[in-house]
Amino acid sequence: MYLFHKMENYGVYWEKQRRYLNIWIILCLFPRTCISNPSKPNFLLILADDLGIGDVGCYGNDTIRTPNIDGLAKDGVRLTQHIAAAAVCTPSRAAFLTGRYPIRSGMASSTQRQVLFWNGGSGGLPPNETTFARILNQQGYSTALVGKWHMGVNCKTRHDHCHHPLNHGFDYFYGMPFTLLNECQGTDDPELAKSLQDTYWFYTEIIILAVFTLVVGKLANLFPVKWKIIICLAICGLLHFISWFSSYGFTKYWNCILMRNHDITEQPMNLQKTTSNMLKEAITFIERYKHRPFLLFVSLLHVHTPLITTEKFQGRSRHGLYGDNVEEMDWMVGRLLAVIDKEDLKNTTFIYFASDHGGFLEAHRGNSQLGGWNGIYKGGKGMGGWEGGIRVPGIVRWPGVLPAGTVIDEPTSLMDIYPTVVQLAGGAVPQDRVMDGHTLLPLLRGTEQHSRHEFLFHYCGVFLHAVRWHHKDSGTIWKAHYATPVFQPEASGACFRRGICLCFGDGVTHHDPPLLFNLSQDPSEANPLSADTEPLFHTVVRRMRRAVEEHRRTLTPVPQQLSPYNNMWKPWLQPCCGTFPFCWCNENKKT
Repeated sequence: MYLFHKMENYGVYWEKQRRYLNIWIILCLFPRTCISNPSKPNFLLILADDLGIGDVGCYGNDTIRTPNIDGLAKDGVRLTQHIAAAAVCTPSRAAFLTGRYPIRSGMASSTQRQVLFWNGGSGGLPPNETTFARILNQQGYSTALVGKWHMGVNCKTRHDHCHHPLNHGFDYFYGMPFTLLNECQGTDDPELAKSLQDTYWFYTEIIILAVFTLVVGKLANLFPVKWKIIICLAICGLLHFISWFSSYGFTKYWNCILMRNHDITEQPMNLQKTTSNMLKEAITFIERYKHRPFLLFVSLLHVHTPLITTEKFQGRSRHGLYGDNVEEMDWMVGRLLAVIDKEDLKNTTFIYFASDHGGFLEAHRGNSQLGGWNGIYKGGKGMGGWEGGIRVPGIVRWPGVLPAGTVIDEPTSLMDIYPTVVQLAGGAVPQDRVMDGHTLLPLLRGTEQHSRHEFLFHYCGVFLHAVRWHHKDSGTIWKAHYATPVFQPEASGACFRRGICLCFGDGVTHHDPPLLFNLSQDPSEANPLSADTEPLFHTVVRRMRRAVEEHRRTLTPVPQQLSPYNNMWKPWLQPCCGTFPFCWCNENKKT
């Protein structure tokens, strides 16, 4: 009797197991139901290029129409003190992807060239840096980058792709390995060549003179110099000459290219189709991987000069070509949001929108302004300390998880996206290096009221220009400027004569004691404080200097990716879809 009762229990047990198995099989016939998990969302990260914080409706612009971005803010969380780690493209994007100040990865410059200048250079995001894409890839995510990269391609050979997105955790890449330039369009004054030609020719002359002097001295037994040194110097001079020569008319072919993974699809790129092609690639990726977790980083070419705008949007805005370009960008954001909705991914997708840095004040064509508006904030692109160069739009949406219509007026950073997405994906941030970003989840969810950033350090290249201190007890946000750019003309608020502000030398004014501002009361940085006007002046300045000393002790020497040599064009590294130097091809057809 006992045996029979025991066998009956086993029968009930196995019947339950069979039912569970049937349910599991049925669920897995519908992969979205089986895999979709709110605690492990998809990620759609959208980064605009050179967009000013004052260019967007939800940040105060009432003349440029941005209904889709405004809707994103209405349904999500808007960050009002969202800070870029640099005021130019390359270092800011490096910090975004690594969660670290660019000086830690060697992606900050000690020269006048603050960004990468050639696809054929040897500098770029080091292979030993761990991007959030790599961690999410390890967590089973499908990862893609569509759009601008601007963090290098090759190191030693044309095909090693050591800096390429596919070597940094992305499964798929379609876009520009470089950035848009006026040379890509060919209708405006050269942008890259204009700033480089004089420098390259100057160094070519100096090196040729040095080589000539050494050769004469060697032959006359005046200098005990080795031929090896003379030859190396001569090669360096030859590279400068080639770079100078290439800057005349060849920039379009060397830099304005499109790639799909490691293959070049257009060289030079067809700007008329670029917007539609990139949007199509992004939408296709979402549709293809909607049944499994994905990370899609859409790195927009908008609104960088020369403002490539399709005919449909030309003349639509009240702010000329720049306004047209912003409105087209907003339309692209709307298309991406629409496909998320169509594929029923709205509640399982973490969406983030920001700009890599502030608007480009010096960009103009005649009397027409081609750069962005940074609202009430002083400065713009290229100015590592002033708010206008580093304070950017920051919007996050995740329906059902993050409270809609929330505004957070706490200091946050683009570097914070790294630990945020890694945490949500179930990964862990690297423990073998200093990380500068902090997870945004407690702020976004409302479980914490204050930012985890006590200090933020604002660099221009490798030069520390300013520091922000969020005093937790009082809530006051102090900012000290140790160096500020010299505006040209003086009261213009920008560096119009140079084209972009410098980070050091005669391009800056040093301040000791520093210029101190209370951003809580003076966000436009119009009224510097002094010991006479602020009783806490000396106390605040001393604390911030101590923070700078502590911060500098965390820095370690690394190879400089933007050094003159790494930022020099090298023929053997130039991506080419043909037989170099005959590099011409179009989509799906190489010549």
